[in-house]
Amino acid sequence: MVKRVIRCPKCSYEQILGTECESCGVIFAKYIQYEKKRQERQEAQEVKRQNSSKRISTALQVLVLIAITAGATYWFVKPVTAPAPTPVANVQETTPGVVKERKVSPPKSTVQSVQSPTTPTVPARGSSIEQARKATVSIETPWGTGSGFFVNDNYIVTNRHVLEIDQKELAEFKRNVESTRELVDLEKEKLRDLRARARSLSKGPTRSQLNIVIEERERELNKVLPNLEDAERRLARMEERVDPSDIKIILADGSSHVADYLLLSDNHDLALMSLFSNDISYLKRPPANYRIRQGDKVFTIGSPVGLRNTVTSGVFSGYRRDDTDGKVFLQTDAAINPGNSGGPLIDEKGYVHGVNTMILQNTEGIGFAIPIETVFEEFGSSLF
Repeated sequence: MVKRVIRCPKCSYEQILGTECESCGVIFAKYIQYEKKRQERQEAQEVKRQNSSKRISTALQVLVLIAITAGATYWFVKPVTAPAPTPVANVQETTPGVVKERKVSPPKSTVQSVQSPTTPTVPARGSSIEQARKATVSIETPWGTGSGFFVNDNYIVTNRHVLEIDQKELAEFKRNVESTRELVDLEKEKLRDLRARARSLSKGPTRSQLNIVIEERERELNKVLPNLEDAERRLARMEERVDPSDIKIILADGSSHVADYLLLSDNHDLALMSLFSNDISYLKRPPANYRIRQGDKVFTIGSPVGLRNTVTSGVFSGYRRDDTDGKVFLQTDAAINPGNSGGPLIDEKGYVHGVNTMILQNTEGIGFAIPIETVFEEFGSSLF
């Protein structure tokens, strides 16, 4: 007869039969029962951990969707004021009497005003600040806001970027809309799969838990959908070419009008609109022999962040020439904020010297205007 050898499940001691270990004294039946219950507890904890991981994973997916769509939603709901372009990196000071090597000459009248060594006699005043405010208008389009001002009885000058959205910004906006639409469609597909999975489960905690996850994800998705649909409509409108009827011109008295005519410059960030209205004030150019000097006090007028007819003051910092194309700008520390683009830069005598056009990003007190001479050289045939 073969004797049966058993191994202690606790200390691995081998012995011939018996109900308890001769080495450690453990009772075999109780120890096996204890180990079985411990294993069951571990399995239950592992299932619980896996379920928790799934819940965390699902929650993370929802948070990722929210984070991604929130970034895109910013493009949908922000008040899109056409941003002024940043000047090209290397902008050099234009010193009277000095011509930079390999530079494209700026307009003749601008060169004369830069290089003129004489200080003229003080001319008569152009217009008061109050008259300048009356000559300045707010401009609204379906995709942004800005400012402009009358340069004669019928014509308003502004920046081209106020009326025509920047193509790089449009392309980025389109990518955000399309990627968000793709994410939304993927989320809808996942929700369909989750619903099908929930229906296949028997009633119990797992099915109830999954239904709660589905409801939360649907709630988050429903927050994104209205913004996405609005953005898609907005994108379709932005891709159409600007029309004068799309441009709302708001005068200083609050009356709203539509542009009669629109001309966009191919060479500068300038645009010209016509508006035939009674009792219009316009800004005067300085006399031919009058040159603004560094340190002279200047004012900007516009509608920053929707605050119409806002006047800010500063000083004229100097003439600056862009290395890339030789264009000359007037630099000032007077505040030029979103919504000021296209507004006038005037001096204390009320003469207009430039069209506010841009600021250096990540700086304070460094703004630029296009010389008023450039406006009349670009649109001379329309203005005279």
